[in-house]
Amino acid sequence: MQVIVATNNEGKVREFSRIFAPFGIQAIPQKEVLPDCKVEETGTTFAENSYLKAQAVHNLTGQAVVADDSGLCVDALHGEPGVYSARYGGECSYPEKIAKLVQALEGVPADQRTARFVAHICYISEDGTQTDFEETCEGKIGTVPKGNHGFGFDPIFYVGDRSFAELPDQEKDALSHRGKALQKLAAYLEEFYLEKKE
Repeated sequence: MQVIVATNNEGKVREFSRIFAPFGIQAIPQKEVLPDCKVEETGTTFAENSYLKAQAVHNLTGQAVVADDSGLCVDALHGEPGVYSARYGGECSYPEKIAKLVQALEGVPADQRTARFVAHICYISEDGTQTDFEETCEGKIGTVPKGNHGFGFDPIFYVGDRSFAELPDQEKDALSHRGKALQKLAAYLEEFYLEKKE
């Protein structure tokens, strides 16, 4: 089974591929099918943005598509950056975004640095049927970024005493917001696909 992954984020494509592989699902990067497609994320929720991306790619290809919208919600910042995580700090690198976040939390005590990653997954089948999954991962924002794995805000998001960027892929996949949501989607697709084949 093949599914187009509606993102240009290579880190996300790697996660999708890694999690889907044991289920026999092949993740096809959007850039292989629609190299120039960029969907504007105008939604105000993770659900709206993931739907916008999935629907746009489905409309252009007529194929099965999965999209994710995810972000970091920091309690001390009233849930920011939230759906604007990728645009936090404007047009700058993730190390710069992380530095801005650390600065915004300067002086905030450790017990008030709680945060969560949220991932909303939208799957649209070839026939246009939509299925959604949403998961979260609770953690804290550290004071110093650590680790070389992962991408985005992973180096500053801590679960226990390690950042997401310090976790091996399989351990992160079992804990992370996106990993948990994709596992649910993969199990759903496996069941649905096997039923269709029988």
